Amino acid sequence: MELSLSHSSLGISAVNPHCKASSCQPKAIPSKLNGKLLDLSFKCFKNGVSVGLYSQSSCSKHVPTRQFKRNSIWACSQVGAAGSDPMLNKISTFKDACWRFLRPHTIRGTALGSVALVARALIENSNLIKWSLLLKAFSGLIALICGNGYIVGINQIYDIGIDKVNKPYLPIAAGDLSVQSAWLLVIFFAVTGLLIVGYNFGPFITSLYSLGLFLGTIYSVPPFRMKRFPIAAFLIIAMVRGFLLNFGVYYATRAALGLPFQWSAPVAFITTFVTLFALVIAITKDLPDVEGDRKFQISTLATKLGVRNIAFLGSGLLLVNYIAAVLAAIYLPQAFRRGLMIPAHIFLALCLIFQAWVLEQANYTKEAISGFYRFIWNLFYAE
Repeated sequence: MELSLSHSSLGISAVNPHCKASSCQPKAIPSKLNGKLLDLSFKCFKNGVSVGLYSQSSCSKHVPTRQFKRNSIWACSQVGAAGSDPMLNKISTFKDACWRFLRPHTIRGTALGSVALVARALIENSNLIKWSLLLKAFSGLIALICGNGYIVGINQIYDIGIDKVNKPYLPIAAGDLSVQSAWLLVIFFAVTGLLIVGYNFGPFITSLYSLGLFLGTIYSVPPFRMKRFPIAAFLIIAMVRGFLLNFGVYYATRAALGLPFQWSAPVAFITTFVTLFALVIAITKDLPDVEGDRKFQISTLATKLGVRNIAFLGSGLLLVNYIAAVLAAIYLPQAFRRGLMIPAHIFLALCLIFQAWVLEQANYTKEAISGFYRFIWNLFYAE
């Protein structure tokens, strides 16, 4: 950036090093604009914004003074927009921190699973569908998101040191959310979820919801901290994200329709499939966290058996799941759509095998391991 100042004029130019000096001379701006433009130019320069009178692609063509003034004002206003109001800045930062605190990928899994089961129950009893049930279903989804927020939130509160190594982007570990604010959020999530469920879904579903919160608590909170014990840890995750979620949602939906609970072949399959999938997620979730877990002496299957063995174990269990899905479609054609279910699960199984091969070829680097774990979640969404 070349800045030329005199007592009567201000010239600012972005000079292309390949241009001749004669063709890139700055054009003086009338002195009556000096005060405003000088102030704008220095403000923009201070904020790291380059403002030029000439185009970098053709420095022989001058930009009109009026256009320069307009662009300068626009650039400075854009830079200063966020910093001009500290309160808006704080609100925006807090909103972003809260969203990361909720772990969005887990919300997607919870929402997609619950919507699928509600849809299944409604398809089985389409004659009982009422618009009044829409509000109840929405409140149930909010309660599930609150429960999810409580469980992942309480885990972050007690894993700050580990997260600074394994997941430094999480809001508490990154310093974007205070521990006090995090406690207020998890208390809010727990109370709100319990109130919604208790008011709308009766004592049995409330007890299941409370059991999920309890299991999420003992998973993370001392002196229990069941995450220290590999088998207990992944059984808790599989129970909460697999069986309790699917059974509870389907039970609540049938109750809202005025029907007693009754297993059907598709729902039994979905519940079993998702529970085993949740087990795989529980096993593989520690793959990207081996470094921090070893540092803080957290015993996981990945630290005990090695990353490669756990990746193969998770892939093998998922392949069993997909093979079971194909067999279910073959032997229960009245319950499942063969034309969709068989090719879809064969395709997903082939994708899984390919991704495991990619991980092997990458020699299990940290980036490859993180990509493999994200791929497992993407497979979950695809279901």
